[in-house]
Amino acid sequence: MNSATEYQVSTDFSRILLCIDSTTPSARLAGFARQLATEKTQVRIVGVLENARAVFPLGPLAGFNLSAAHAQLLKAVKDGCVAAHECLTASGASVDSEIIDLVKDGGDAAHALAHEAQKWQADLMVLGSRHHRGLLRWVERAASAPVLKIASCAILVVPEQCERDWSGRPQRILFAVDGSPASLEALRSGSKLAAAGALFRAIYVVDRAARVTDFVPLAVLQDAFVEEGKVALANAREAFAPPRDAEGVMLDGALTETDLTSDDVPHAILREATRWQADLLVMGTHGRRGVARWMLGSVSGRVAELTQMPLLLVRKNDSR
Repeated sequence: MNSATEYQVSTDFSRILLCIDSTTPSARLAGFARQLATEKTQVRIVGVLENARAVFPLGPLAGFNLSAAHAQLLKAVKDGCVAAHECLTASGASVDSEIIDLVKDGGDAAHALAHEAQKWQADLMVLGSRHHRGLLRWVERAASAPVLKIASCAILVVPEQCERDWSGRPQRILFAVDGSPASLEALRSGSKLAAAGALFRAIYVVDRAARVTDFVPLAVLQDAFVEEGKVALANAREAFAPPRDAEGVMLDGALTETDLTSDDVPHAILREATRWQADLLVMGTHGRRGVARWMLGSVSGRVAELTQMPLLLVRKNDSR
């Protein structure tokens, strides 16, 4: 199933919160953010200094000097903020920075970042990550709840092992849709990152793999997913309906499938993103499918764990 329509690229994100911690490859992360910034953009760099006891929980058992570790973490965060600031200043954007010290202020990084995004009214939060380390753990699975529940902005996750850098804004953007309001919100938000003339592709994954937690016959589920997918893609096309005088970019839509065994929706999404050579993957965060979500975690959370390309996570803004 393929379809095409046109859509006018919408306005830029104007307030970008760039999040740095002691593990973040800050210069590379800032390079991604720089491609999204213009002279009208405001960027706030937030360095998160975590408690050394949380970063090195076994340190005291090995006679670890926590004061020295704290100083080392602080230096890494400060150096990262300086490198990011130098990179972003070249874009012409207005840039400032601050450090959140969780040792002095208490709390955790998830709530601190969400609070900062809300207070500063950010419309995009950018996180660098090393898988299962750094700030990514605050958007993975159950840990995503504090950030995504409190923060009202989109979140761009840039993995350290990202296969290629952006030489400009992304030219090929893949949207994984599931028919939820969050998917439509993701379509709107993801379009803000596109280069002029970018290619957009929306996919819906038909889950053909059996789950012990599904209580409906597999054939019935597959038929239901196909019909749901057709509706989801139709809604995606409608969400991208252009203004009368718009010069737009192409939006392609298609159903894709998981394998019958040893497969799942997150892996199917990432296979399609790789096959299509996407520069950016975009997903809503509140989609729901099957009782299995309680055992396996959210699809977007699992994709965040596995992705090797930039991932934009968007929650539904209830004010819209």
